[in-house]
Amino acid sequence: MDVIRDVLPTAYKNVISQKKIVTLQFSFAPTKHKKITIMEKQRQEINIDLSEDVAQGSYANLAIITHSGSEFIFDFIRMMPGIPKPKVNSRLIMTPEHAKRFCNALKENIERYEEHFGTIRMNEVAPTLPMNFGKTPEA
Repeated sequence: MDVIRDVLPTAYKNVISQKKIVTLQFSFAPTKHKKITIMEKQRQEINIDLSEDVAQGSYANLAIITHSGSEFIFDFIRMMPGIPKPKVNSRLIMTPEHAKRFCNALKENIERYEEHFGTIRMNEVAPTLPMNFGKTPEA
């Protein structure tokens, strides 16, 4: 199934395996660890545990992407007002091939999102750093 569904109790998402994009199916159950089954086109199954703390995710409003000849590094940061020096709260490291697969999967999911919810509007001018988040307003 290549369809993304945003309904409960089951959701389908595209994930990236070593060689192809696969469909991820998971159920929202009130358990500490969730079992995830990835069904590939060859009908192979991979069971993955998703702990409750990882399932909560972490919010980021800034991503810094760097690369070398052998890897891409994605640093995700949460910038907040009054915090002069935000910290990286998540780092992903991928091979160039997986980074490109990730990019293609993200593009595909953005297209599907916009088909369902409408076009994502972006500001004409991207915000510049430090986004005035580091200064605490005076009273």
